[in-house]
Amino acid sequence: MRRIEIEPRPDWRAKVEAEGLIWHTSAGRPYWNESAYYSFTGAQIEQIEDATVELYRLFLAAGQAILDDQTLLDRFCIPPIFHQAVRDAWDAEPPALNFGRFDLGYDGGGAPKLFEFNCDTPTSLLEAAVIQWSWKEERFAHLDQFTSLHDKLVGKWTDIRALLPPAVHFAHVADDAAEDAVTTSYLRDTAEAAGIATIPILVDNIGWNDDGRCFVDDAEQPIDAVFKLYPWEWLVNEAFAPQLLESLVGMVWIEPIWKMIWSNKAILAILWQLFPGHPNLLETSFDIPAGDAVAKPMLAREGANVSIRRAGAVVASTTGAYGDEGYVYQALYHLPEAAPGCFPVIGSWIVDGEPAGIGIREDGLITGNTARFVPHVIEG
Repeated sequence: MRRIEIEPRPDWRAKVEAEGLIWHTSAGRPYWNESAYYSFTGAQIEQIEDATVELYRLFLAAGQAILDDQTLLDRFCIPPIFHQAVRDAWDAEPPALNFGRFDLGYDGGGAPKLFEFNCDTPTSLLEAAVIQWSWKEERFAHLDQFTSLHDKLVGKWTDIRALLPPAVHFAHVADDAAEDAVTTSYLRDTAEAAGIATIPILVDNIGWNDDGRCFVDDAEQPIDAVFKLYPWEWLVNEAFAPQLLESLVGMVWIEPIWKMIWSNKAILAILWQLFPGHPNLLETSFDIPAGDAVAKPMLAREGANVSIRRAGAVVASTTGAYGDEGYVYQALYHLPEAAPGCFPVIGSWIVDGEPAGIGIREDGLITGNTARFVPHVIEG
């Protein structure tokens, strides 16, 4: 795994914008960073792919163990009135993409290590599925790249199309950076490529019709199915939580409510309890350990409220509005410094249990919302 510097395409901004990546620059520097790329061997990609398959197997086992043990489920800060709904959705397996991004530490040689699983509101999707492939085709057409993400997403929408109503709403917040808007718009494109009609809506514009006992859009039309890029832990704590619980009986929510378990970092501690010493896991606990560790809120986004502890002292930290629900403490993994100040995290995507490609984000010691996306190729 080598990081190689390269001259960016002179018109790269126009090209990525034409493919939908309007959020390509952050804090005055490129978020989409094609001034470098990572080169992997086929064996290294196979190692990442194998780890992704194995981690998915562990998450399946952990999910069942958590739902079978009320004491474990109670650690996830899910309102008790939703516990049965989570169990019901897990057992029923309602229509879903069942996709997500395993964030991994990897140095090109040792076993990939799980940092967390972003499977409820994963972003950097368009970049991994489309933008880096187009870059590769233009710059290195003779080389390969690990991404089948676009085809697998379209294929999964095709698989579940008959189980969905005539139209699916796609909801997200009106984020200033447009990161959520870009991700949701891209997923609409994949659904439409599978022959599904889509309707965009902002989360704040979703209403409730008391007479029809259903959620409605801004045209007062019933919402029968919705893909939402909005965390379940926020939804279940909103003022309309009782109506939300009622809607779970007949309305299709993508992704389903059981994703609250997998996306909660409490599962990292449960995984270690169930599979201690597993080569793809880092030791994680609900208690502050004696050794070097990373403190992570059980519920957080974009690396907020994370701190790195070495020899009992905090050496790096981020701010944010998370942490009230508690923390987990994960053994510190020393990321390779591929370039001065650049520590790559591998985002390994999965769709319905199958590895679907990788995306690489670079940042400092803590990967946050200022991380930059760097493309990759496969050589050898």
